[in-house]
Amino acid sequence: MANIKQQKKRNRRSLKQRDTNIRYRSTVRSGMKRLSTAADSGEAITPEQAAEMMKTIDRAAARGAMHKNTAARRKARVARLAAKSAA
Repeated sequence: MANIKQQKKRNRRSLKQRDTNIRYRSTVRSGMKRLSTAADSGEAITPEQAAEMMKTIDRAAARGAMHKNTAARRKARVARLAAKSAA
């Protein structure tokens, strides 16, 4: 446990940031799962759904909850799923 006042504050902030990051990553994960199960079951993924998912991924990367290369990889997967379901 920290004894220094600033370190205690930093620990509190870190916990809040961790919760925020987990929320962003969880949202991205569940959205990806929703899209992949829809594509596997034969449902068409609309361009609006793909765009919304990409927007969510971009937001997570901009906030620092996810590395930019990870975000790019997930966006590529979304695009591939959307193209596959459209065909």
